[in-house]
Amino acid sequence: MPTTISTSADPVARRTATRRRPILRTTVVAGVVATVVVTAMAAVAAAADVPLEIDDDVIPLWGFIQLTLIGAILGGLMAAGFDRWATRARAWFVTTTIVLTALSCIPSVAMPPDAATQVVLVATHLVAAGIIIPALARHLRR
Repeated sequence: MPTTISTSADPVARRTATRRRPILRTTVVAGVVATVVVTAMAAVAAAADVPLEIDDDVIPLWGFIQLTLIGAILGGLMAAGFDRWATRARAWFVTTTIVLTALSCIPSVAMPPDAATQVVLVATHLVAAGIIIPALARHLRR
């Protein structure tokens, strides 16, 4: 009886392992880029005397940095999860992240008392999502 010895690793495991690294790298790069852009937007808005306040508490610039990085990390975790467990991972990821971005804008519209702050906060959400979501989606299975 002939015996076949295979020296190649499981192709599914290899494909999954090679796909995780670009998702991690893209999460970091997109998160840093989005953080820089969003923080610059907030700094410009503050310099233009837009009151970045909610309930008389000023939103510090580090708050924009922190929450943008957290959003990028959550997006990267979602991308990795969808890529591993979902069929049509890209479609599910994009749909889910768009819905979550829209939901995350609700407090930005509901809480600040003035329109300028509302516009800046919603714009920062949309810009961050516009940088992070497409970057991560490119690495997912169709």
